[in-house]
Amino acid sequence: QVRLVESGGGLVQAGGSLRLSCAGSGRTLSTYDMAWFRQAPGKEREFVAVITWRTYYSDSVKGRFTISRDSAKNTVYLQMNGLKSEDSAIYYCAAKAGGADYTGVRYYAYWGQGTQVTVSS
Repeated sequence: QVRLVESGGGLVQAGGSLRLSCAGSGRTLSTYDMAWFRQAPGKEREFVAVITWRTYYSDSVKGRFTISRDSAKNTVYLQMNGLKSEDSAIYYCAAKAGGADYTGVRYYAYWGQGTQVTVSS
């Protein structure tokens, strides 16, 4: 069983930066594909970024967000730069054990509780 806890969300002005953290317990996160998703009010949860042996980003965040992991701390990060109002959402960390599809919500077995990011324009 993997337990994931996100932190680092908050209120930031447009153009600003935040770094989200996802701390894992119970299992070593380096053995999982780790992803960030987000969900805005009234919208479906959407893929943001994933780290496996490589990284992959949604087109809406490519070039602005960076996903990384620190195996020693069993933590995954999402560095968010150049934030826009449309980035406002609850951000969730998720883990899956394998498989080729990285973007589908249904493929991830473990989820954190989410952290709120609000970008003011």
